[in-house]
Amino acid sequence: MGKKKDKKESQPTDEKEVSRETQENQEATGTIENNDGPEAPEKDPLEELREKYDELNDKYVRLYSEYDNYRKRTANEKIELIKTAAESTINAMLPVLDDFERALPTMEKSEDKSNYEGALLIYNKLKKTLEQKGLEEIEANGTEFNTDEHEALTQIPAPDESMKGKVLDVIQKGYKLNGKVIRFARVVVGC
Repeated sequence: MGKKKDKKESQPTDEKEVSRETQENQEATGTIENNDGPEAPEKDPLEELREKYDELNDKYVRLYSEYDNYRKRTANEKIELIKTAAESTINAMLPVLDDFERALPTMEKSEDKSNYEGALLIYNKLKKTLEQKGLEEIEANGTEFNTDEHEALTQIPAPDESMKGKVLDVIQKGYKLNGKVIRFARVVVGC
């Protein structure tokens, strides 16, 4: 009986005593647990302000970059629009230029030279005006076939090996307007 009584006395009977002993053991071993949950260290107000500043600065930089990109894009679109604004009008004038080029050799053979000279004067003036607006002829005859500028209508056997893959004849001239192809040159290619 005496032994049982000693065990009861050595064991704490009260919950407060159990928690006090556990706390004393944890303090001794350095493993104190806080039952209130993980406590975040308090942030320095200056650090909070820096984070807020960094966040706002990042938003400002992104917004500024987006605006700058928008401004550049719209400026480039306006420049492109101005360059190609006359494209439809110039495209409509190309058949007239073609007709002049077909008529001039015939008129040159006629006896009435004054008509030829008058037509040649008008042709040169029209061509010069279109060139001032940015029109340029695509060089095709004798050049290497290029799908970016030429449209092959047919292929014929090349007269010699050096002419294979080159333009042998131009059926219709091609033109560029400010570097942009507005009509492909229709050509015959040697094979």
